Amino acid sequence: MEFINKVLGSKVDWNKSEGLVSIFDRNSKIKMASTIGPIDAGIVGTLAQKFEEKTDVNVEYLGAGTGKALEMSKTGDFDLVMVHAKALEEQFIADGYGEERIAVMYNDFVIIGPANDPAEIKGRTVADALKKIMENEIKLVSRGDNSGTHVKEMELWEEAGLSPEGDWYIVWEGGSQGNSATLKYTNEQQAYTMIDRATYLALKNEITIIPLVEGEEALLNFISVIPVNPERFSQVNHSLAMAFIEFMTSEEGQTIIRDFKKDIYGEPMFFPDSTEWKNLSR
Repeated sequence: MEFINKVLGSKVDWNKSEGLVSIFDRNSKIKMASTIGPIDAGIVGTLAQKFEEKTDVNVEYLGAGTGKALEMSKTGDFDLVMVHAKALEEQFIADGYGEERIAVMYNDFVIIGPANDPAEIKGRTVADALKKIMENEIKLVSRGDNSGTHVKEMELWEEAGLSPEGDWYIVWEGGSQGNSATLKYTNEQQAYTMIDRATYLALKNEITIIPLVEGEEALLNFISVIPVNPERFSQVNHSLAMAFIEFMTSEEGQTIIRDFKKDIYGEPMFFPDSTEWKNLSR
């Protein structure tokens, strides 16, 4: 199958039980593994649609937590990956699976909780807020799935010099469903959690918990794309993956990101962050 993949420049699957060979044309399609949040927010679909309209290239994307998205991309079945956990991304590249981290956009995380704020964290620093929640043993929901959100949460606990444990600390078994599902569950529990702002904005009319800690540099959430290494996987469509990346990081793509649903929520869901955009802004 690997030989056929190389000769045809397409992905070939063999279904042994049915005796069928399926050939997928990789010349007009790219596949991206992506962290779930930008998919749920709709920005991934919007960028994919705009690129398809310009190029007639179909963009397929599959959502998973960052850790799993990177693992999925180690198979050669995806041409690029969109993620938001720098340490995991750098390891993916160091291990030879990806070429480079390319900045696309960012937003921020907020610590969100019940409006009556039983731990009294509103306006505190992140470290103080986590300490208050832990000391008072007020329920906090963690995704616990090695997603970018979970990785950032663990970094914040470590920076605060704290190790969360106990019945109050809920490692939710449904965390791999993504931030939207986690936020809804946290609302049901009337607990605290850390979530990205885009997810909160998308669901704020459906929930009663509110942002209580925000605005620190440590809460920034940087989202990158990584082209899968064609020297490791000859079947990946590197040229089209790079074309999609060039579109996302171009002035046109970055303007789409800047303006995405801003008219609906009255504030940005994401901020442009590409090198080209920064150079334009100088």
